[in-house]
Amino acid sequence: MEKNTIDYLRLSITDWCNLNCIYCTPLEKKQFLSHADVLRYEETVRLTKLFTQAGIRKVRITGGEPLIKKGIIQLITMLKQIPALQEISMTTNGVLLKQYADQLKQAGLSRINISLDTLKPDRFLKITGKNCFHQVWKGIEASLKAGLNPIKLNVIPMKGVNDDEIIDFAKLSLKYPLIIRFIEFFHTNQRSEKYLNLLIPSEKVKNIITEKCGTLHPVKKIKGYGPADYYTLDNAKGKLGFISGSTTSFCDSCNRLRVDCAGKVSPCLFSGPIFDIRPLLRSNTSDEAIVEEIKRNVTQKSFYTKHSTNCRAIEMSSLGG
Repeated sequence: MEKNTIDYLRLSITDWCNLNCIYCTPLEKKQFLSHADVLRYEETVRLTKLFTQAGIRKVRITGGEPLIKKGIIQLITMLKQIPALQEISMTTNGVLLKQYADQLKQAGLSRINISLDTLKPDRFLKITGKNCFHQVWKGIEASLKAGLNPIKLNVIPMKGVNDDEIIDFAKLSLKYPLIIRFIEFFHTNQRSEKYLNLLIPSEKVKNIITEKCGTLHPVKKIKGYGPADYYTLDNAKGKLGFISGSTTSFCDSCNRLRVDCAGKVSPCLFSGPIFDIRPLLRSNTSDEAIVEEIKRNVTQKSFYTKHSTNCRAIEMSSLGG
């Protein structure tokens, strides 16, 4: 089988978050990384440059919550200066987005994904532990105004938690030029295993939407690649996407690698790290030698499949969603 072209890097810059969502619970980790453990911005930029020499052309900044990092605008500006990097995007919970949207766009951020599992303020508090819904919605509005397009809202439908809002989310695509992506629940650490019964398969979500909103019309892949299947409703301004990582496999089409905020490289969300690049960045190792090490390890991606036995050790807030 022909190997995928690995051109997309998901880059976590912090393991801290300002929310504590029930399926991730970052504030309940046994320990956080020390300041010395986390890559400095200069190291992050150097690492990204070296990855572009190994074929990476797109990078997504993740966390934890990337917008809580001081100097985040400076980092985007520095990344924008890498000639081979064609696109910079970000995933955020949106709490701080209103104050940063314009600056992010001006610094060079192309587009943004916003995690949002409910449109009800009281339920937002129950799911995330914080009463911040209105701040997030203002961040979405600011992103639309700033032109961080396409804007994707990532929603995890969960039985008995927010499944009564599936239609409300779908109807957002009728009113706004947003891409609403329904993501199947998957456990991101041992603490979230108790919620595995919350999974709602994408096919069921599609059926619910079709019954209430009409036909879902398939559309071509949306900018940003990714594993979602996309559809549109009649007369919609936006689109709907479905990511079915728990009930189907899209490993054969995956084009991404992940680097956590401490410099550990993972070929897959579920594989765990395969090598640690931080010691190379902090030694006298030449750029050429690090690029060769990256290339050698990137070729291992095809040997990893989803749901590795290492997935129980994942901390999403460190590896990045």
